[in-house]
Amino acid sequence: MAAVEHTPDYPPKTPPPKRPISPPRPETSPAGTPRARMQVRNRRAANWSLEAAPWSAKKACAHVLGRLHEWGYRETDVAAAGLTELLVRTAVADGGRRVSVHLADQSGQALIVALSHRPGLAAADTAVLPELTRLGAVSCGTDTADDGRRLWAVLDL
Repeated sequence: MAAVEHTPDYPPKTPPPKRPISPPRPETSPAGTPRARMQVRNRRAANWSLEAAPWSAKKACAHVLGRLHEWGYRETDVAAAGLTELLVRTAVADGGRRVSVHLADQSGQALIVALSHRPGLAAADTAVLPELTRLGAVSCGTDTADDGRRLWAVLDL
């Protein structure tokens, strides 16, 4: 008997063709240019996340004053407490679930920031700025973005 070559009953497996890499999609947002992320570098900093509740302002004051005391600042307790309380009360009033408080110091000044984390707020309310200045802020501001409102004040230590 002569040797007969056997042909397979099924086609050989071949890898599927590779698709070309598609270019990245352009970033488009209906809200326009996104807010820059807050970055604190080359200085001491601390932050706390609190429940958005009526008692959060007092707890934030205790955290901020405690950290300022650790850093050696004790002279401006009244101003720091007043600014922190107003910033946090305003952020809580936005109606979010939590509030973040951030603190940093540099060159004899402290930066206190409160973030409301409530999306979908209207334009930034500037009614709080004169009150922050009255409490001792040398500089202050507010802005609103998709992730909530950011309020900040700078205090001379």
